[in-house]
Amino acid sequence: MKRRVIIWTSIFTSVLTAMATFFGFFVTNRLMYMKKKENDFILNREITSKRLDEAWFNAVNKTEQWIESKNGYSLKAIFVEPLQTNNYVVICHGVTENKINSLRFVRMFERLGFNSVVYDHRRHGDSGGKTTSFGFYEKIDLQSVVEAVRERAGQDAVLGIHGESMGAATTLLYAGSIIDDADFYISDCAFSDFEQQVYHIMTQSTPLRSSLAIRFANLFLKLRDGYTLNLVSPIDVIDKIEKPVLFIHSLQDDFILPKMTEELYEKKQGPKTLKMFDIGEHAKSFNENSKEYEQVVADFLQENDLLNK
Repeated sequence: MKRRVIIWTSIFTSVLTAMATFFGFFVTNRLMYMKKKENDFILNREITSKRLDEAWFNAVNKTEQWIESKNGYSLKAIFVEPLQTNNYVVICHGVTENKINSLRFVRMFERLGFNSVVYDHRRHGDSGGKTTSFGFYEKIDLQSVVEAVRERAGQDAVLGIHGESMGAATTLLYAGSIIDDADFYISDCAFSDFEQQVYHIMTQSTPLRSSLAIRFANLFLKLRDGYTLNLVSPIDVIDKIEKPVLFIHSLQDDFILPKMTEELYEKKQGPKTLKMFDIGEHAKSFNENSKEYEQVVADFLQENDLLNK
């Protein structure tokens, strides 16, 4: 009898271990290797929707540049320079997208007096890097991009960083935990805490409701990619950002909930602006409200004496 109990206990433990291992690899694979949109799909979508004027893009003064990341791979960037100015905005796209998706903001910043730099995050577009880390390693890549822009434009140039979704979280993590060296930041639909965000997605798309699943994910993520979900948390560093931040979100966003941006706005010290659009799903505030979006950005820059410098 005792031997039978030992055997069944061993089998039960082995099954649980196997299930936990499978779950850990499944969840971390979904995060680290999230399926990206094809480059041609993004390009055709932006042209078809008239968010990208192909004739303008072919004619505009621009320079492609490879930037060496401190993480040990190359990032593909495009310096789009329609204006005779040293003022620039670095634009950070969201997960599954690429630098082409960022071009829809370039014309807006041109009208506001800025040249732009668009680039591919790690594992996206033409850039190197094997995994997506939702801001943990991307913030270090952004540091390398900012340094390249400063080298080109000069230390006295007005420099802003605009991020959308994962790009917004990356922007805040960079400014709050590496160096607050830009003149302004625009955070469009950032998550405040990645652990909470993963739990939200998990409860929406799977039957799992236990925080134990997050613990398994953290364990395997640490082993496989060197960090844990709680280290990707803009809310923990937002109060360290002294420069002006414009927070944007759409009330219809059910992927990253609007309350996350509200939390970030409340904790941010110093100059800040919050704009919640009534219309627009996740990362579509600009698509659905382009004129008002541009006016919000213009007002924010004007209020912080950053226009026409």
